[in-house]
Amino acid sequence: MSVYYKSDEEDDVAAVVAEPEPHVLEVLVEKPGREAANVECNGTSGTGRRAVPRKHPTITSCCHSERVRDSAEGDTPATEKKPKCVGLGLCYTLLSCLFFSVTSFLVKKVDGVHALEISGIRCLFQWLFTWPAIIYNEIDLLGPKGLRVLLGARGILGAIAMMLFFYAIQQMPLADATVIMFSNPVFVSVFAWIFLKERCTLWDPIFTVFTLIGVVLIARPPFLFGSRVSGLESDSKNRMKGTAAAFGGAICAALTLTVIRKMGKSVSYLLSIWYYSVTGFILSVIVVSVLQVWSLPFCGLDRLFLLLIGLCGLGGQIFLTKALQIEKAASVALMKTIEVMLAFLLQYLFLSYTPSWWSLGGALCVMLGTSGVAFQKWYTTMHNSKTTCSAN
Repeated sequence: MSVYYKSDEEDDVAAVVAEPEPHVLEVLVEKPGREAANVECNGTSGTGRRAVPRKHPTITSCCHSERVRDSAEGDTPATEKKPKCVGLGLCYTLLSCLFFSVTSFLVKKVDGVHALEISGIRCLFQWLFTWPAIIYNEIDLLGPKGLRVLLGARGILGAIAMMLFFYAIQQMPLADATVIMFSNPVFVSVFAWIFLKERCTLWDPIFTVFTLIGVVLIARPPFLFGSRVSGLESDSKNRMKGTAAAFGGAICAALTLTVIRKMGKSVSYLLSIWYYSVTGFILSVIVVSVLQVWSLPFCGLDRLFLLLIGLCGLGGQIFLTKALQIEKAASVALMKTIEVMLAFLLQYLFLSYTPSWWSLGGALCVMLGTSGVAFQKWYTTMHNSKTTCSAN
């Protein structure tokens, strides 16, 4: 599960991962007839910290002072990232889709290890990799006082979404589980309308209906389609359990994004990932211990798969973060539909499973719903931008 926040400039279907603002320690302020004064800038009215003067500037402060001067002279703030080349953000998105698809594929390939245990291993890797970055950036592990409850909710909901998704992958075809989980952007719009009072258009219910129809076509419940349906596996009970898990994971993922939108830019994305990793690891250990499903991989190949799951999951989040720092979130959301096609391709090439027409039709409905939400947000943003430019 990736970490996002809502951009101030647009109402995105996916939230944007923010790079933590650089800690500007000092600014040299020179006035005519006076000596240069060192003013502490890391204390603001919002944090309640008071500025403390320094007598001796440090090397770090001088470097940051030059950055502040440069940003003051130019039109672009120093904290704003610019893409090095056109389409770089979409290339990052494509790489993140590849990493996430490989992660899901490896979860399907691991035999004899419960999905909850795999989730705990992935969270452990993310925990170990994000902790040094948090210490280096001197981020408070507890987070801002007024947002600790939301951080805890983000960690719990995100961890549950990941565990349910991994469980769904083990119970049903990989592509079908991916498609159902991919429907979460539609539910983000619904929850944002309910909890955040964001504007809901006439198209949102239509896209939601398309998505739900797609989930039904993929699940093909016996009470609607009968016990004998073309392309339906013999073990329909596992398929229904997988469908319920994937749909629950999509709901939890949508709630997670809604919570992150509520927090906005007040929380570093590193801290959000850390909460998610720690909570996921603890929950996985507790649930696996209660169910007594601890198991070691059968062979060295499965152990290699578990290692790659942690690394690929982390790589997917890194590239998605970089993509959303330099590209509009609606464009990234449209590009991420490739992840569904990759799931079908990997399933066909390496798992020897040919999807039925029901699954393909359901995938098409879900992709239409999620892509419609993303395109609507993109069009609204472009229209508002043109209106603003015309007014100026």
